[in-house]
Amino acid sequence: MPAVEEGLLLWEPSADFKERSEMRRYMRWLAERKGLRFDTYHDLWRWSVGDLEAFWASIWEYFEIRASRPYERVLASRTMPGARWFSGAELNYAEHALRRASQEHPAVLFASEDRPLAALSWNDLRAQVAAVAAALRNLGVGRGDRVAAYVPNIPEALVAFLATASIGAIWSSCSPDFGSPSVADRFRQIEPKVLIAVDGYRYNGRPYDRRPVVAELQGQLPGLETTVLIPYLDPGAGTAGFPGKTVRWDELLREGGPLAFEQVPFDHPLWILYSSGTTGLPKPIVQGHGGILLEHLKMTALHCDLRPGDRFFWFTTTGWMMWNFLIGGLLVGSTILLYDGSPGYPDMNTLWRFAEETRMTLFGTSAAYISACMKAGVEPGRDFDLSALKSIGSTGSPLSPEGFLWVYDRVKQDLWLASVSGGTDLCTAFVGGCPLLPVYAGELQCRCLGADVQAFDEQGRPVIDEVGELVIVQPMPSMPLFFWNDPGDRRYRESYFEMYPGVWRHGDWIKITSRGSAVIYGRSDSTINRMGVRMGTSEIYRVVEDVPEVVDSLVVDVELPGRGPYMPLFVVLREGVELDDALRDRIRQRIRTALSPRHVPDDIVAVPEVPRTLNGKKLEVPIKKLLLGVPREKAVNPDSMSNPHSLRFFEEFARQLRDGMGEATG
Repeated sequence: MPAVEEGLLLWEPSADFKERSEMRRYMRWLAERKGLRFDTYHDLWRWSVGDLEAFWASIWEYFEIRASRPYERVLASRTMPGARWFSGAELNYAEHALRRASQEHPAVLFASEDRPLAALSWNDLRAQVAAVAAALRNLGVGRGDRVAAYVPNIPEALVAFLATASIGAIWSSCSPDFGSPSVADRFRQIEPKVLIAVDGYRYNGRPYDRRPVVAELQGQLPGLETTVLIPYLDPGAGTAGFPGKTVRWDELLREGGPLAFEQVPFDHPLWILYSSGTTGLPKPIVQGHGGILLEHLKMTALHCDLRPGDRFFWFTTTGWMMWNFLIGGLLVGSTILLYDGSPGYPDMNTLWRFAEETRMTLFGTSAAYISACMKAGVEPGRDFDLSALKSIGSTGSPLSPEGFLWVYDRVKQDLWLASVSGGTDLCTAFVGGCPLLPVYAGELQCRCLGADVQAFDEQGRPVIDEVGELVIVQPMPSMPLFFWNDPGDRRYRESYFEMYPGVWRHGDWIKITSRGSAVIYGRSDSTINRMGVRMGTSEIYRVVEDVPEVVDSLVVDVELPGRGPYMPLFVVLREGVELDDALRDRIRQRIRTALSPRHVPDDIVAVPEVPRTLNGKKLEVPIKKLLLGVPREKAVNPDSMSNPHSLRFFEEFARQLRDGMGEATG
């Protein structure tokens, strides 16, 4: 695609599109019920953050939240961390996910690499959830117990989650492409009573048997009582040979009885997600029934413009928060679309073919996927019937202006493209789309309702039309309740509130424009973010430095202007060892097997030394800055280093990147 200037106007919603949107319907409701009239979306946003209690109370009322006990106060404490929302209320997320049942539309459409499109009705979904909930109770699972899942994006995962939530137990999931060390690091921390796992899966045309990994996990998870095996790869797979108590999924489905919903406090844990920092184990982030319910209703209905009859898709795995967001489409009665497999198998048209077959209305994907489609030269608008497609969502990393233009040039001209940004930490987007606003190349349309997002300069002051630290200066209901097993909230505070006490620092660079839109410039810390799945560098180092030839390593993830996401791995090798293709392939395979295919580096480069501080810490952020073109004197203080001479290699490497020679170096 030709170079595109950031800020180029690409699309404007028609008067009819705006009038029929859920956002405009909500604004009419505010005017009629509350006497609140707003001329523009940005006026509405300013009210939503200027009067948090009134805004979130309106969301509760507008979406007719069903609570067995009413709330006493919307926001009992505004302190971050520790804000207390809707104290006194009791409800259940799963009850709301199933209350929009309809005979007119299916609840779920599902396909995979080797399974044709199939539908799951709302009645069938409810019946399966009831059966699995009864089975979990019979296995001794109750309120507050953890159910962990090692499953792909399949209907069984959705059923198991809703069943878990319905009884007040706590859900946590990992994708089966994660290796056993990575999964064990996550699940060991939360001590699940039940593990639900597949025997294997198929990806890119190849079968992957995960039974050895499941058997390993059974021996590594303290407190595990039962494993439920889903025979997904081999329908005839049995339970023999596993070291612990193992039953098949179909045994759970034979349970009977009515579906009951355990009424839990607003802040009762719903699920545990994982987000990795630069050191230590992955952070087990706990989010609550009520906070997720309100946030996802707001986002799916108002910001995604979803309603009954829509068909909502996001290409995701169960290891990414977008899976949790996708199933939130049930809250507004939309049909959710699940796909399991490689987006590039048998070719890059796979998901566009799926869009045509399902009559998809919202196609959610990542900037990396759009970039891959551009490079592959696919022509979705020419080759497929996308007449039902109303919008495309993009997340995971910033979408380039060229990516924006490609969507309008090669997919559909009359299309609402919403680039969104948020995080696992809140399980939502806080900068994203709005059906009332135009789309500009490279820009996210708006700050989301109730999300007081600002760009802070180095002095902690909000700035406009300048790049700054992305911060959230007021609480949101879906912020973590706590991290699992984090005494005194120490890791929680260190993760988000160390730089600006009482203010959430997210770790992204952002620019808020004078017209209210935003541009994201990638991570400001050293966390690896690949297609929306974050992983700490320490996890990668553990695997890479286990390779006998590797003495030391450094990995960074940067957004290079004109190139996009780039993740080089720098390795220090033992004396006499050469970094040849065989060793590179072995390192990549170790990462792919132990962690995930997403975290395989783009380049592997041999270096003399890894830059370190005086107390031995690896200098990841300064190296990122050097690769982004920041001068050495502004990127790092050599006096704080034990080996400042090591920077020379990275300065030269950065120069070669700027000259377009980075790939040759790797």
